[in-house]
Amino acid sequence: MKFIGIIPARYGSSRFPGKPLADMAGKPMIQRVYEQVKKAIDEVWVATDDERILKIVEDFGGKAVLTSPDHKSGTDRCNEAFSKIGNGFDVVINIQGDEPFIQPQQIETLKSCFDSKETELATLVKPFKKEDGFEVLFNPNSPKVVLNKNSEAIYFSRSIIPYIRDAHHTEWLDKHIFYKHIGMYAYRANVLKKITLLPQSNLELAESLEQLRWIENGYKIKVGLTDIETIGIDTPEDMEKAIKLLNLNN
Repeated sequence: MKFIGIIPARYGSSRFPGKPLADMAGKPMIQRVYEQVKKAIDEVWVATDDERILKIVEDFGGKAVLTSPDHKSGTDRCNEAFSKIGNGFDVVINIQGDEPFIQPQQIETLKSCFDSKETELATLVKPFKKEDGFEVLFNPNSPKVVLNKNSEAIYFSRSIIPYIRDAHHTEWLDKHIFYKHIGMYAYRANVLKKITLLPQSNLELAESLEQLRWIENGYKIKVGLTDIETIGIDTPEDMEKAIKLLNLNN
């Protein structure tokens, strides 16, 4: 199997404009992400809508490709990038450009999902811990996932699923293992093109989760399990916390 990593990186962000270029302890954040991904995948590209990001990536020795500013999702941006640079690869791995703490082990877990020839799409989940508390479980910005016995996703939701009927919500983490979605995807090359041609679905529009479009159209999403917590950066305040963490780890 030949894997290619693509990092979608949009310049515009309502909460953090120019986020991929934001300084993170001496390096732009997009470089931090790129360097982490390179530890697990030989061929890595940044797919961006902005010349400034393209130049920064090329300046630090990375590979980048310009894509349309009109894409509605990272998957759509990955598909355009792959159509330009992806000949000869079997699987595309989509790594979010605001996840500088993504670990090589997580990428390897995602890659291993394709040991089965049946796998069309794959993603990662992490069990919520009891010490996380109910408020973390309740957070709608942290989508939850229900799996079947084959480690395939049945459903994703911003609500808590499943609902534990016969227990107070403060006891739910004692009664059941809930799974948090880690927003990294992998697609077989032929499947990537097909899913970007699908119209938005009712469930996707309701939850604002694009992976529901794939499930609604009959695609199976294999799920890899990780115990590693990732930290996404959505705001300048998140960046301040991330820099403190980076300094602590160094």
